[in-house]
Parts: sequence; C-alpha cells; structure tokens
Amino acid sequence: MNSKIQVIILAAGKGKRMKSDEPKALSLLKGKPFLRHILETLKKLNPEIKPIIVVGHKKERIIEELGDEYIYAEQQEQLGTGHAVGSAQKAIINRHEMVIVLSSDQPLVSEKTLKNIISTHAEKNPTITIATVSIPNFEDWRIGLNHFGRIIRDNNGKIKKIVEFKDATEEEKKIKELNPALYAFDADWLWKNITKLKNENVQKEYLLTDLIKMAFEQNKNIELVQVDNIIEALQPNSQEELEILEKLIV
Repeated sequence: MNSKIQVIILAAGKGKRMKSDEPKALSLLKGKPFLRHILETLKKLNPEIKPIIVVGHKKERIIEELGDEYIYAEQQEQLGTGHAVGSAQKAIINRHEMVIVLSSDQPLVSEKTLKNIISTHAEKNPTITIATVSIPNFEDWRIGLNHFGRIIRDNNGKIKKIVEFKDATEEEKKIKELNPALYAFDADWLWKNITKLKNENVQKEYLLTDLIKMAFEQNKNIELVQVDNIIEALQPNSQEELEILEKLIV
C-alpha cells in the first residue's frame, strides 16, 4: 500500500441496538473492539499510513481507547455516510490519489480483500472501486445481510447505482448481490463531488452510496471486487447478530 493512499474509517455511530451507550466502534468481538480488529488489519498493509477515524457519539471514548496514534475528525451531526466522509476532508494532511473508506463495524474485513480493492483501483484507475458480496439466500445467519444495500446493474451488466434497503422496492430487495460498504475513490473526483450529495431518501441522510449513481451518470468507470468469504461482510447490528458472528468464527 503506497503513501498516496488515505484511509478513512467511519466510527461516529451509536450502538443503540447493541444495548449499549458506547460507540458502536467499541463493541467487542472476541474480547476486542471492532475498531481494533480493523486497525490491526490495516497495519499489515502499511503501518506508516495513519487512517483518519471519523468520530461523533462519545468521541472521547474512542480517543481514550486508541490514544494519539491516529488522526481524528469529528462528525458533529449524524447526517449519513457521505456527510461523515466529508467531515474527514479537513483532517487530511498529505497529498493523496486514492481514498479508501471503511466502516468501523466491519471487524472481519481481511487483508486479502483490502489488497484486492487497492490493487484493482491502482491498476485499472477507475473513479470508484467497490466491493460486492453475493449470497445464495437470506436464510440462517445470512439474514444479518438483509439490511445491506443492493447492487443495481444496467442491461450491459455495469453497476449503475446502489439502493439502500430502506429505499429499495420489493423487487430490488430480492437482489442477492450486496454492498458490504468497502470503497476506493479517485481522490480528486471524490472531493469535487461529495458536496453534491443530496438527502433525498427515506433516512434524510447524505449517503456515500449515491456517489456510485453520480459516477455512472458522468460515464465514469466503476470497478467491482468480489468478497469471497461472506462472513467478512457481516456488520453486526445487535447483540443477537454479534453472538451469531462469534460462533461463526470459532
């Protein structure tokens, strides 16, 4: 991973459904906070790159947990993933060409997957590279993936947008190619376009996923990277889902 990459980790959310007032990023998997799992994986790629961690709810708890080893940016209001990434821009110090965006509730994202996203983006030079995960059904533990956004393709098989579950039609909810929220962006394009996001959705949030539709409409190249190990994509939203994940990785 070269030094022209900036990593942004979104960690501003609450852990409401975790039955905790702690930031969701500090939820424990195998006795270790989600955020620690991700940071340890990133260090395997390149320990010299300091990710920017976007904090919000109880930000002092995350800073207390991690110390001053990292760069922090504050999302003062919870206005969506696009707004969170925009909140990180002012904290960026070094010149960069690629922006990797991860969420702090992805504790099992692997070094292999991150390397695949980065190498695909570096070699093919698209505007956006996104990970996708395909599942056979939403049964058993895979029901925890049902709230993921759906990958929508055009008639030529190109990705044209991502529809969030809450905004999806009943037909779109049947789609089994999902968005695990792992992205690489061309830095110049990202910062020019992120301010164009609108909150015209059920959640009234500025969604990072809307950038995919924006890039498609601008005739920009979008690359996809398949995540082979489905459990990497799991983002536990409740204690019940977390218990399922604990059992899956024994």
